[in-house]
Amino acid sequence: MVIIGLVLILVGSVVILATVSSNDPGNGGEILGFGVTTLEAFLVGVVAGALILWGFSILKWGTKRSLAHRRERKELNELNEKLERVEADRKREDDGA
Repeated sequence: MVIIGLVLILVGSVVILATVSSNDPGNGGEILGFGVTTLEAFLVGVVAGALILWGFSILKWGTKRSLAHRRERKELNELNEKLERVEADRKREDDGA
């Protein structure tokens, strides 16, 4: 998920940079080789901005999810170690009795 978020942010940024760098004020221009009007350039910017925001939200969600998995894995490892210690103690008690 983190990679998908980063790709969306990158795509949105490239489109915005291409729009800003190749646009003539007042009369559309070209975006990545396609002739567009001013309205179309605006709409491309809106879509690119939406891609960037969507990418940030996916990035945030993916990061929270992986942190939660790490915490859960750490807790399970700690519980597993405790269980192994208890089982070893019981085995020692059974062997000694």
